[in-house]
Amino acid sequence: MQERAARTRQTVLEAAADEFAERGYEGASLQRVAWRAATSIGALTFHFRNKTALADEVRTTGRVRFDRCLAELAPAADPLGELRTLIATLARLAHEDRFVRAARRLEADPPEDVPPLAETWLPALRDLLDRAHGAHRLRPGVAPEDAVAMLAHLAEGAMAAQGTPRDAAWDAVWDSVWDVVLHGLAADRGEGGGGGERDGRGDRSEGDDQGEHGGRDDRGGPSDRGVRGDRGDRSDTHDRGELGGRSDRVAASGDASADMTGTARRGGG
Repeated sequence: MQERAARTRQTVLEAAADEFAERGYEGASLQRVAWRAATSIGALTFHFRNKTALADEVRTTGRVRFDRCLAELAPAADPLGELRTLIATLARLAHEDRFVRAARRLEADPPEDVPPLAETWLPALRDLLDRAHGAHRLRPGVAPEDAVAMLAHLAEGAMAAQGTPRDAAWDAVWDSVWDVVLHGLAADRGEGGGGGERDGRGDRSEGDDQGEHGGRDDRGGPSDRGVRGDRGDRSDTHDRGELGGRSDRVAASGDASADMTGTARRGGG
């Protein structure tokens, strides 16, 4: 009997996560949750007395799963490579985990003030950028706090693009966007002494004399014409052509944070 009750509770939680992810707190209906779970309202309220209690449990479950997945990320020697893995993991969780999707949606219209998931991943992102700065892996003139703000927007956009299928095409776009970002973020070898790993992606030979600043023309990516050593000297082709043409596919949807820059500068609090 206890095992059956536990299964029913879990089924209700999963159904509620889908309902909250699709409709938010205000739009969610306990009747629809019971229908999704193929159970009765009586069975639902036996485990969760009302919609607020159900939303709280869904949100807590989402945060636990989110925290556990981030804690399991393997550290990398190159902080820029670790940054790429972190943001890709955030996007994957927001696409594949119903509880994480629900927790993010509940942040938009919560029944009460709750800490956002950004309080978990923003400190990790900031720490990696501080490490990259200390290792001279950031391009001269790029301040870590500015890079935090930019990458926080990128992470939110990647997480918010929930309607985009996660397939090979999506991954290819993500790789291209990340290459553009790293092309302007990472120091050239002569500037920062970044070693053999290029663009934080690894698997690059020492014979690649063109390095991070250029030499991606054979893949159709950005060349050295778009980004120079100082932060302000960028061509319109780079700003509007290469980045704008690709990043719109992973741009933030309506539930992405409208003030991530301020949050990132304050420490994710």
